[in-house]
Amino acid sequence: MRIDLHTHSNVSDGTETPADVIRSAAKAGLDAVALTDHDSTDGWDQAAEAAVQHGLAFVPGMEISCRTDKGISVHLLSYLHDPTHPGLLEEINKSRDARLTRAERMVTLLSEDYPLTWDDVIHHVAPGATVGRPHIADALVAAGVVADRSEAFNSILTSHSRYFIQHYAPDPALAVGLVRAAGGVPVFAHPVASSRGRIVGDTTYREMIDAGLLGLEIDHRDNPEEGRKFLRDLAAEHGLLITGSSDYHGTGKPNLLGENLTDPAVLERIEELGTGSTVVR
Repeated sequence: MRIDLHTHSNVSDGTETPADVIRSAAKAGLDAVALTDHDSTDGWDQAAEAAVQHGLAFVPGMEISCRTDKGISVHLLSYLHDPTHPGLLEEINKSRDARLTRAERMVTLLSEDYPLTWDDVIHHVAPGATVGRPHIADALVAAGVVADRSEAFNSILTSHSRYFIQHYAPDPALAVGLVRAAGGVPVFAHPVASSRGRIVGDTTYREMIDAGLLGLEIDHRDNPEEGRKFLRDLAAEHGLLITGSSDYHGTGKPNLLGENLTDPAVLERIEELGTGSTVVR
C-alpha cells in the first residue's frame, strides 16, 4: 500500500478542493491518504465521499498550529480524533479567530508599501477556509509583487519581516493532551525542519511525550538527513510511531503526493489507537 498522511486542501492553504486532493491522490497511485488541513476538519465529508468513489482509504486528520513558550512554532498532526470534542474544538476555534485578526493586521501593514487590499486576499480564500499567510502570498502573486508563494515567504512574509505578526497558538503539550482526549492520534509534524525556522529542544519533546505524543513525522522533505537519525533514535527510545508524507498543497508548494510514504503497519496501529473517528473505505 502507498500511504500519504499529510495533505492540504483549499479548506486551509492548499489550492485544490478536498475532492480534488483525493482525485490527485488516486492519479498519483496512492492507496490511502489523510487530509490534514490547518485547524479545520471542514473538508472531511467531501474528501471521504471522493475517496469512496475512487477506491482510496481516507484518513480523517488535521494539522494544529502550536507555539512553545519560547515562541517556536510547532505543527501537530492529529488523526482519527472526534471533530466535535468540546475542549479541542474550543482551542482550534480560538486559533482560527486569531489567524483572521492577524491576517487583517498584516494586510494593513502591507498595504502601506504594496498594492494590496483585504478584498484581494479574501478572493483567494475558499468559503469557510482558515485564513493564513499563504492566501496573502497568493494575493501578492496576483498583484505581480512576487513570482510565487515561495518568493513571498522568503522575503515579504518571512517571520523576520516588519509585516509579520504572531497569532495565538496553543502550547504543544496542551494540544497533544486535547487530541488524546478527543480520541485522536497525535504525531509531531516535520519536527527538525530547520529551514522553516527555529526547532524545539529536548524539553519540548519530553513535555509532548509525557502528554501522550504517539508519533513523529520523520520522512518529510523538510527534515534534514542528520535530523532524521535523531528522530529515529527518539522514536525507538519511546516507542513512537514513524510516519512519512508529502505535505501536499496542490500548486501552493512543490511537494508531490507520495514523495514520502507511511508503512501500512503504522496506519494499522493508528487505526487501533484512534477512537474519535474512523478510516473511510
